[in-house]
Amino acid sequence: MAATTPQDAPALWVFGYGSLIWNPGFPVMARHLAVLPGYHRSFCMRSIHHRGTEAEPGLVLALDADPGARCSGVAFGVAAPDVGPTLAYLRERELVSAAYLERTLVVELDNGRRVEAVTYVIDPDHVQYCGGLPLEEQARIIARATGGRGPNRDYLFNTATHLRDIGLPDADLDWLAARVAELP
Repeated sequence: MAATTPQDAPALWVFGYGSLIWNPGFPVMARHLAVLPGYHRSFCMRSIHHRGTEAEPGLVLALDADPGARCSGVAFGVAAPDVGPTLAYLRERELVSAAYLERTLVVELDNGRRVEAVTYVIDPDHVQYCGGLPLEEQARIIARATGGRGPNRDYLFNTATHLRDIGLPDADLDWLAARVAELP
């Protein structure tokens, strides 16, 4: 990647760990693999909008606090003119049920640089939080749920595939993808 000068450096960084990796939905001027310490990626949020319904919730990924964990993902750099529309878009997309909390956290880019990035983490006190579900139970839920953005299994498959494609495989997601593929 070419060096950036202050005027063409990103004005905002966004950390993606799930569907943002394969569907950011906003203009991206820079993209780096990145690591967020203190959190792990987990299917710990019941989805009642995008990948499930209130009657039959699905599961979506969230960042669950864990002091010893490190979550690998992608940091997206956003140009100054796109900051306002990007934040509005992300808030509409991610804060639909208030289960996520918007935080600005320090991530480490693959070039060693540390930047502050807007990140969406789970609120463990929210009714949609379901941390600690066994993987087999997660697989059964994901296999059958469908919401406004389609089948829950597609979300899982897309995320696991894209993480592998960028060199960040996730053992739990890979196991879940294999198991869900076996279920009706």
